[in-house]
Amino acid sequence: MSTPPGKPAPVTPASSLARRIPPIQCLLTFEALARLRSVTQTADELCVTPSAVSHRIRQLEQVLGVRLFGRADFSLTTEGHAYLAHVREGLDSLQRFPGSATLPGKRRLKIAVTPTFARAILIPRLRQFTDAYPEIDLSLHVAIPLLDVIAEDADLMVRYGAGRYADVEHLELARDEVTPMASPAFVREHGPFESFDDIAELPLLRSALDPWRTWFAACGLLWPEPHEGSQFNDVGLMCDAAAAGMGIALIRLKLGAPWLDEGKLVRLYDKSALSPHAHYLCWHTGTMDRWECSAFAQWLQQAMR
Repeated sequence: MSTPPGKPAPVTPASSLARRIPPIQCLLTFEALARLRSVTQTADELCVTPSAVSHRIRQLEQVLGVRLFGRADFSLTTEGHAYLAHVREGLDSLQRFPGSATLPGKRRLKIAVTPTFARAILIPRLRQFTDAYPEIDLSLHVAIPLLDVIAEDADLMVRYGAGRYADVEHLELARDEVTPMASPAFVREHGPFESFDDIAELPLLRSALDPWRTWFAACGLLWPEPHEGSQFNDVGLMCDAAAAGMGIALIRLKLGAPWLDEGKLVRLYDKSALSPHAHYLCWHTGTMDRWECSAFAQWLQQAMR
């Protein structure tokens, strides 16, 4: 029945509308569980019990009349994937204050990362994030804070250092261990390496990011920091140089994993030392109010574990 001219269109009664909208706590729980894929972690994030998480998901599925999660690992069903996009869009809209700008289409997220971290750690895991958050467009940019090479307008930044960042908020992602590595050909030519003294007269590749004194001290060696030898400001370049036979490099195990796995580098000793530095995720105050930034930060913490 059409509305007569000059008369307002009928308004849906509030009670009828409320019956079609699931409880907000169910929607928040659904979004968190889809992102974290753990009842325990979802309960911790929402400050409720695990049984409350399960109850809310059952309640939401009953309201909707569909299954949202398909398996015990909390992978989403087809309906769950479709509904998750609507839920995130709705929650994002509720987070905006009146008068705030809105942008149509996908959410854009710019990440500044150091080169070797991106290649060795982030890229191999990144599809997990893009599969979980297809509504987010990622833009990755290389940053080398040590040389003041930064992405000015990045939303989130990955830095490697001591963690004393007064200009940004930050959280520690992961620490690493360092140990000497060289190419198999270099080892055949100059080995075997049976004692620490065997490297004393050999070329040591250098990086300000990982000083040799860290490993020397862990081994009880009173050797000074090398002041000669090729120097690199990027770990990936130093790994490539060591793989090419230029000398021995002190390499982080996590970042050096691709070269080790491919047989381009080998460890010289079992002894490793905890690096004095760590990888940190950094952001400016207020950034985490955007759900896409918060989602990436929480995902990256999980991935680094």
